[in-house]
Amino acid sequence: MFITIVGTSHYFGTEIFKVGQNLWLEKDVNNDYDEEAIKVVTEAGATVGYVANSVYSVAKGTRSAGRIYDTFEGRQKITVCFIVKNDVIAQIDDEISF
Repeated sequence: MFITIVGTSHYFGTEIFKVGQNLWLEKDVNNDYDEEAIKVVTEAGATVGYVANSVYSVAKGTRSAGRIYDTFEGRQKITVCFIVKNDVIAQIDDEISF
C-alpha cells in the first residue's frame, strides 16, 4: 500500500527525503482542519509533511489519509519509494505498527 506525502514545503521541503528512508505516520488528533489527518514524522519526531487526503493531492495508485486512518494505532512505519517534484510517495510497511 502506498501513500502520498504532501505539504513538505511547509516544513523542510523534499530535499530531506531519500529513497529507502524510513519515516513514521502519526495520527494528528488535534488537527482543526482534518479529522483524519496523519502527519509524517522522522524518528526524532520532527514533522516533515502529511498524508494527502484530497482528490486533488492524492497521487494515482496511492491511498488517502481517510482510507488508511483506521488501519493502524499509534505510529506506523513507512519507507520512501519515489520523490516527484513536491510530492513524496512512500510504502506502508505491513509488519511494524505500534
